[in-house]
Amino acid sequence: MEAHRALAGWTRVALLTRLQASNRPLDARELAEATGLHVNTVRFHLDVLAKTGLVSTGFEHRPRRGRPRRVWHADAAVESGPEVGYRMLAEVLAGYLQTSVQDPDQLGLAIGTTWGSELAGPANEGQLGGLDRVVRMLSELGFSPEAVEGPHETRLLLHSCPFLEVAKRNRQLICSAHLGLLRGALAEAEVPLLAAGLDPLVEPSLCIAHLQPQGQVPAEVPG
Repeated sequence: MEAHRALAGWTRVALLTRLQASNRPLDARELAEATGLHVNTVRFHLDVLAKTGLVSTGFEHRPRRGRPRRVWHADAAVESGPEVGYRMLAEVLAGYLQTSVQDPDQLGLAIGTTWGSELAGPANEGQLGGLDRVVRMLSELGFSPEAVEGPHETRLLLHSCPFLEVAKRNRQLICSAHLGLLRGALAEAEVPLLAAGLDPLVEPSLCIAHLQPQGQVPAEVPG
């Protein structure tokens, strides 16, 4: 994701493309001549690319006196494809919504509830019923769920989050959407449980959802 941010403008894309096309390392002056940029501008953008691991730098050892040239070469290809594009789109949309709406929690709940209802399907569809249907849905989405039944509530241990990078930057909206996802799916599958709360990232890759019998007062949505 950092690499894609670094390539958000044409300048760094042009520099990286020129380095990738070259059969040898190039210095800042050569890159300035190839792109029409000022050499100081080139150096600045090369430093940005280097911080993301897209390019590397070193000094050229030449058999003559004088200061060795600092040269650059492309270091890695940029990940591409639909998955990356969807991730970037999700982050942009989540960031915009979280900062532009008055109540990101309620918006996330509303979005997630609709999402969960559509994904779970009616209770009479398929072979699985009840909570098993919801657990399978979460598994297919990439949450790696584990249901742990207790005397007062059922906990869903979500061992991975397919939206982790987006959630880290937009926790209010994304975690509320996941709580809504559970509520919508449970209601659609006619499970007599309510997703009362969600503890986000209690460990680096673990969230815990609390499912309680309907009629109990729901806990506050994640903040």
